Amino acid sequence: MTRSAKIARQTNETQINISLNLDGEGQSTVDTGVPFMNHMLDLFIKHGLFDGVITANGDTDIDDHHTTEDLGIVLGQVVRKALGDKKGIRRYGHAFVPMDDALAEVFIDCSDRPHLEFRAELPQAKVGTFDTELVHEFLWKFALEARINLHVVVPYGHNTHHIIEAIFKAMARALDEAVQIDPRVKGVPSTKGVLG
Repeated sequence: MTRSAKIARQTNETQINISLNLDGEGQSTVDTGVPFMNHMLDLFIKHGLFDGVITANGDTDIDDHHTTEDLGIVLGQVVRKALGDKKGIRRYGHAFVPMDDALAEVFIDCSDRPHLEFRAELPQAKVGTFDTELVHEFLWKFALEARINLHVVVPYGHNTHHIIEAIFKAMARALDEAVQIDPRVKGVPSTKGVLG
């Protein structure tokens, strides 16, 4: 069974359309109007072995904030919808990803209890024209809407681009692990009988 979902969101600030297949092969089409996020979301899909189409049109003439934030919201909603009742999933995932000078660790619990723990220093305020503080904004909105527990730890790194890229790759691999179906899991993986 293919686990996929599609969501469109339109506000006065942005128009976002995302479709995602959790059981894909890493095929991606991304066009957000924010070049750096195009790069990050493309590698997120590829390294998570998802299939996805992400398009966005936002008020980037002001800055990239609204588009980046809303991308996090909609991507989180799509992941949650694609997961459905979460029966049979592994629930937990983790990944360590090096990117040249940087190392990122990401831990995910598809718990239905959203939380972001972000332990990363981004040395530069901008990568190209992209405000790096928006990485936290994106991740928090993604975790909130996907209803996952997301821990991001960067123990070291000098190049800001490398640090952020390592985070997105590690998040993709951790999420891929967490959403995998384990035939040994009967129902939802919780002693409470429900996630949340």
